[in-house]
Amino acid sequence: MNHRLLKIIADENMPLVQELFGHYGNVTLIPGRSIRAEDVIDADVLLVRSVTVVNQELLQGSSVKFVGSATIGIDHVDTKFLSTSGIRFAFSPGCNAKAVVQYDLSVMSRVVPDWLNKTVGIIGCGNVGGRLYSILSALDVTCRIYDPFLSMESSLPLHDFNHVLESDIVCLHTPLTYEGSFPTYHMIDRTAINRLLPDALLISAGRGEVVDTAALLEVLRSGRPLSVALDVWESEPDICPEILRHVSIGTPHIAGNSLEGKMNGTTMVFDDFLDWLGVQEDYSARLSIEPVTMSSPNVNSVNKAVLASYDVLADDKRMRKALSGLVKNTSQQRDMFDTLRREYPVRREFGSTIVDTYLQAERGGLQRDLALLGFLMSDEQ
Repeated sequence: MNHRLLKIIADENMPLVQELFGHYGNVTLIPGRSIRAEDVIDADVLLVRSVTVVNQELLQGSSVKFVGSATIGIDHVDTKFLSTSGIRFAFSPGCNAKAVVQYDLSVMSRVVPDWLNKTVGIIGCGNVGGRLYSILSALDVTCRIYDPFLSMESSLPLHDFNHVLESDIVCLHTPLTYEGSFPTYHMIDRTAINRLLPDALLISAGRGEVVDTAALLEVLRSGRPLSVALDVWESEPDICPEILRHVSIGTPHIAGNSLEGKMNGTTMVFDDFLDWLGVQEDYSARLSIEPVTMSSPNVNSVNKAVLASYDVLADDKRMRKALSGLVKNTSQQRDMFDTLRREYPVRREFGSTIVDTYLQAERGGLQRDLALLGFLMSDEQ
């Protein structure tokens, strides 16, 4: 196949597609939820994010031979169908782990300002959960981990499910699974929610269906003291407006949407694409981005540094304002949810943020902690 003649269909929210894949064919950008069988019938390559369901219904009879998903999770992809159909599949495990951890820490800094002195439970210790644990443990935060796929002989602080639920802060970072010994669908059901401590914080930034929304809403309606941050929602973009009114933080599935995270997702798929073609290319010159400098005189703590870099409250306010007055299951609400994602402001990760030198002066402990978070330290005097 002459790769210059490839027909490539891609989610319009996937960055750098034209810059990278455009060198190997004609790229057509389409909103992810709008990609249909007729769009891909004569395509060679399909590039998606998490909102496009890739299955037999979409691809049966098409000429697609390569599917790439610029995402950590793949529950939206029928990998068995792709394999039996001889379609190469690539995805991006860990691409936005740093961004999701940044989201977690921003939520903690907003909702539980003394989180450094709390116990944090992590459910799912893969790319995101593992990175979250590494940072928290380096900051001397007490952690409990539940991941039944890890050996109890591991050096990680593994605990049973119920014990992890009894942490001050519980972070959900599991894939969505329906089968097997440890399915995660509605893992956080009524029983699990009732085990959460009074005044606990629950952060869901993995997959929406891991939480039983009806059960959670019933608990929140009761007035029980429980803080909840939801970035992912059951049946999104058809989210429940009432639960948005009850949660402490609500965001439109953007926890991993940093500039760096999205770029990583595309480049990881692109690397596999080049391998599929049997091509070697140094494309680094097309990806150069400059770090940003954070120079706020009020940054005198870890919390303030986290929030100066990324304040989740701004995303929460933007979502509440956009969806205010809209009725569930209307096309207007669905479109607005996707618009919030599509028009999401550029967010930079800790690792691309320079802390100015005057913020470091006389603050050895703070400098250490910011470096552990990944911030860059300026060498200027």
